[in-house]
Amino acid sequence: MKYLLSILFVLVFACGACEPVDRDDLSARETPGVSDTEIRLGSSLALSGHAGYLGTQTLRGAMSYIRYVNESGGVHGRTIRVVARDDAYDPPTCLANTQQFILGGRVFALFCYVGTPTTVKILPMVQEARIPLLGMFTGANALREPFNRYVVNIRASYYQETEAAVRHLVQGLGIRDIAVFYQFDAYGFDGLVGTELALKQYGLEPVARGSYIRGTRDVEEGLNKILHSGAEAVVMIGTYDACGEFIHRSVEQDYCPLFYNVSFVGGEELARRVADTGQCVVVVSQVVPPPQTFSTQGGEPDYVTLLKRYYPSEEPSDVGLEGYLNARVMVEGLRKAGRKLTRIGFIRAIESLSDFPLGRSLRASFGPDDHQGLDRVFFARLTGGRMEPFHDWSALVSRHGADCSGAVTGAGPVSGVGRAGGPATETQPDGGGT
Repeated sequence: MKYLLSILFVLVFACGACEPVDRDDLSARETPGVSDTEIRLGSSLALSGHAGYLGTQTLRGAMSYIRYVNESGGVHGRTIRVVARDDAYDPPTCLANTQQFILGGRVFALFCYVGTPTTVKILPMVQEARIPLLGMFTGANALREPFNRYVVNIRASYYQETEAAVRHLVQGLGIRDIAVFYQFDAYGFDGLVGTELALKQYGLEPVARGSYIRGTRDVEEGLNKILHSGAEAVVMIGTYDACGEFIHRSVEQDYCPLFYNVSFVGGEELARRVADTGQCVVVVSQVVPPPQTFSTQGGEPDYVTLLKRYYPSEEPSDVGLEGYLNARVMVEGLRKAGRKLTRIGFIRAIESLSDFPLGRSLRASFGPDDHQGLDRVFFARLTGGRMEPFHDWSALVSRHGADCSGAVTGAGPVSGVGRAGGPATETQPDGGGT
């Protein structure tokens, strides 16, 4: 009995001497995904299927900068390794990939996820694991509200994009009959709500709502609803396949409203699919400057230069530039976090970034309560089979109806309310602006 009491006393004394461990503040030696020579990041994104272009461009844009950093010695003596897995824009597959990253893959952070329905699916896991998730190719409000300290957005939101577009349509062009064509899932609902909120500022609501199922090009039902409404403009929240099909069928039926698409559509890929729209006006909002005019500061090589070096067969794209900017912020956060890298230390480093120069007149700022670095919105229009930046909306003339005619030129910078905590800012296509 005395022997058992002695053992119990030793155990109690030993436990009393133990300090509680905050798993946020583990040393770099214990941080998942970090070794003496390497930092591992996990990326689940669409590399195949109907959104494969978006995932491929995002990843190559990011890797063009990461490969450059690794060849230059890495970050504090460590190279960055991105473990990318294809989820084909399928939420259950994205969830399974993420589970493997967290439980089996030993990654430090999640990086460059693509899509709203996929990324929203993993948010509970991100919160539970306290793992950073940075640089998503989606503007979903669910990644911004409620605030999650481990989620870091670089780009402007869909609410900001749709607010800016609706402002131009209503105030600049005098269009009041506006419909919404959307993907029937979390992505489409987010864009639909953003458009409804924007229209509400003018005492309006969509004159029609038409949808399609993700992964299909079954747009007929949605098109008929919108066509019969007589809408003069259609806000489109979808992928390039479905939106391209919608535009094609509209033109075939001599229906020619102003077609406006949010950035997730992938402007370059949409242009390839709907090169000939007659005189119909097709507009896309972007959250990065045009790649061809984007330039960096401080000696950092720009996206176009690095893409040509590492992926010489690829054409620059807005989607790829987003990936590149995601990598720039990721690397800067790793640098500021120091050699003794922890997940919470990385988040604190990101939160310390203020006016971080990503390019000429393009600066990212974060804070303890602000995890979205950029607020800018740009616009491009379909001209001659290509998406061309424009800034003069006042010259846009849309003659709606059966004649399918319209003149295209484009609108000046205005500002509006976008995400919580900050305004949306529209800029000139060369990256300047307020």
